[in-house]
Amino acid sequence: MGDSSGDGLEVDGEYPVHTVTLDGFSIDATAVTNAQFARFVADTGYTTSAERLGASAVFHLLVDAPTADITGPIPGTPWWIGVRGASWRHPGGRASSLRGLEDHPVVHVSWHDATAYCAWVGRRLPSEAEWERASRGGLDGACFPWGDAPIDGSDGTWRANVWQGTFPAHNTASDGWIGTAPVRSYAPNDFGLWQTVGNVWEWCADGFDATAYITHATHDPRGPETAPERVLRGGSYLCHPSYCNRYRNSARSRNTPDSSMGNAGFRTVSRNPVEAGGPG
Repeated sequence: MGDSSGDGLEVDGEYPVHTVTLDGFSIDATAVTNAQFARFVADTGYTTSAERLGASAVFHLLVDAPTADITGPIPGTPWWIGVRGASWRHPGGRASSLRGLEDHPVVHVSWHDATAYCAWVGRRLPSEAEWERASRGGLDGACFPWGDAPIDGSDGTWRANVWQGTFPAHNTASDGWIGTAPVRSYAPNDFGLWQTVGNVWEWCADGFDATAYITHATHDPRGPETAPERVLRGGSYLCHPSYCNRYRNSARSRNTPDSSMGNAGFRTVSRNPVEAGGPG
């Protein structure tokens, strides 16, 4: 685990590089989709954190809402706009819908929402050690799931859904997407996982600790249970070298477990071989 390329941010705690071992597990091939989450809600009547709050954060170019619903930019990150009525059902705001987005990753889901879905499907969120192992696809030390080839299409091949252009004002959409892409876009890694980097951040079970790698257990490490923030992995469609270079196997981020935003989702894991593959 950890950053072998020297691209990591000290504040994220990607150091030191260290070896851990894990028990076997299965992991979804993709992030949970809107169609899958809709089945969960239809079966349980679940109300997400964003729906209970009545608002969520939408990237400014993706807002699709009446002017009266817009509460203004989020302090410190003005490209994020508070939008009343934004939720997993209405990812851009009240005027948007999921039409045509059934196979896109569900967004505007908090860590609490993700764990509720996991309980329903009989699985759980991955530890960040499990997530990193799965994202690497067996390529130890590689920067990305496919190796170290460029992500940005400079060799003629787009490998992930990230920002192109000048962040945050202009996205050229050279890879075909301004926001989320279908979960089976681009190519899977050597373990058969699609889009572990780019597209959407993915919640992990662990509490975030910037010093965790100094004290990590050597077998099946877990972050602190009582941490105020939970780990997110993988970067999103908003990542760009000028702003966020966290679209890497080892990159770490975090947010509070009740937070929701338009670029974060999740996938699930299980230790039970009978359940291998899960809903993804």
